[in-house]
Amino acid sequence: MSLAGAALLGVGTALGQAPFGLWWLSLAALCVLTGLIAAEGRGPHRLWLGWVAGVGYFTLSLFWIVEPFLIEPDIFGWMAPFALFFMCAGMALFWLFATLVAGLGRTSMGRAVGFALGLTLSDLARGYVLTGFPWALIGHIWIDTPVAQAAALVGPVGLSLLATGSAALPVLARAALPRLALAAAACAILGGAWALGDARLLESVPERQPPVHVRLVQPDADQALKWQGDMWRIFLERQIALTAEPASSPLDLVIWPETAVPYLLGETGPLFQQMVAASGGVPIVTGIQRADGLRYFNSLIAIDGAGEVTALHDKSHLVPFGEYIPFGDLLVPLGIRAFAAQEGFGYTGGANIRVLDLGRAGRVLPLICYEAIFPQDLINAEGQADWILQITNDGWFGDISGPYQHLAQTRLRAIEQGLPVLRVANTGVSAVIDASGRVLDSLPLNTQGRLDAVVPPARPRPLYAQTGDLPVALLLLAGLVVLLRRRRFAD
Repeated sequence: MSLAGAALLGVGTALGQAPFGLWWLSLAALCVLTGLIAAEGRGPHRLWLGWVAGVGYFTLSLFWIVEPFLIEPDIFGWMAPFALFFMCAGMALFWLFATLVAGLGRTSMGRAVGFALGLTLSDLARGYVLTGFPWALIGHIWIDTPVAQAAALVGPVGLSLLATGSAALPVLARAALPRLALAAAACAILGGAWALGDARLLESVPERQPPVHVRLVQPDADQALKWQGDMWRIFLERQIALTAEPASSPLDLVIWPETAVPYLLGETGPLFQQMVAASGGVPIVTGIQRADGLRYFNSLIAIDGAGEVTALHDKSHLVPFGEYIPFGDLLVPLGIRAFAAQEGFGYTGGANIRVLDLGRAGRVLPLICYEAIFPQDLINAEGQADWILQITNDGWFGDISGPYQHLAQTRLRAIEQGLPVLRVANTGVSAVIDASGRVLDSLPLNTQGRLDAVVPPARPRPLYAQTGDLPVALLLLAGLVVLLRRRRFAD
């Protein structure tokens, strides 16, 4: 198999990610790739195949990362191709690791099982290594299918194992009768996950009483224009106007997106009073920046009907190289201050996520943008929430895939936590998501408007919300132990 062919198979595997959602094509490409890795007896060539396939996979999945560099193309545009190459080449090292694990098997069957375990382990590692980046996990190909409901039990890494294990089935099916039985059992597991997911989607969940009525405000503030001249004033007035529009039912809460207020907290003057005057005294949640000495925070606040701040959340999981420079503060003693958050360069991370009590609107789990891609942060949050609130500025992610992949991951958080999600995005997609991850209503990308909705009901707390990734991690380690102890699988 040529390296170009492996790269194409990696691209094909990425077609299961949003916005394409071609899970069946993704699974077929992964099946072929697994078979090729399993059949390749030459270790060095097998490693090259795995790494190049990973480059193809991440190039299609993550090409949106060039978008932030194109906001000001005359200054940063030249960095875009280098950012994409080094990002994808680096992420592909996780697939190279999976190919190393495949090498633990001495036969094609052993290598197929090892590759499936290795890819799933690499997805698990991507959620934690170097602060984590669990974007475009293989398991995300199931998000638009009933199989996604299995995330309530096994989480996103468990979904990856369902995908990689399924991709190894053709190799297993070529083996003797006992292994055919193993392949049949794996097929039954996947089919059962699909059927159980269908059944879960049909379940009725009692509505919350009394109902909570909310308004999502999407100003469509283009990131390239947001801070140009007086455009910030236009976007602010647009949000106030959308907030003031009459509602068919009395509202309990109005929500604005990330960094919607163009002032630092404490320097807003009479703005909060103007905002709640527009809402008719209805509390408002909004994104805002705040300063504490030389440190800056990307924050979410709630203001009551009198314009007073009643709740605050500082974004805790920041974007490396986007919102801060890793280890930048450690360089200050050396006289290098340009990368240090403590010197006012970039944001400082807040404390762990904790549930905010918004009165009649209920107890909410607040997330700001990037925080929504880390399921472990939600599991470790302090307090029990009634629903999840995500504010975000996906204007950084372009128009093709980034915003839709971000939305897809937010839908998965709803399934894992058994909680509905209200998602308010600056340029879209703003959405009302039920506890089964279904989008009940939304405002499309690059449109301005407001969306009035009732907060969907929550489900009983799922198993994954209680255990996290530990059970699947133990299962993967057990698989590795078996692979090491039984390195001779008969073909």
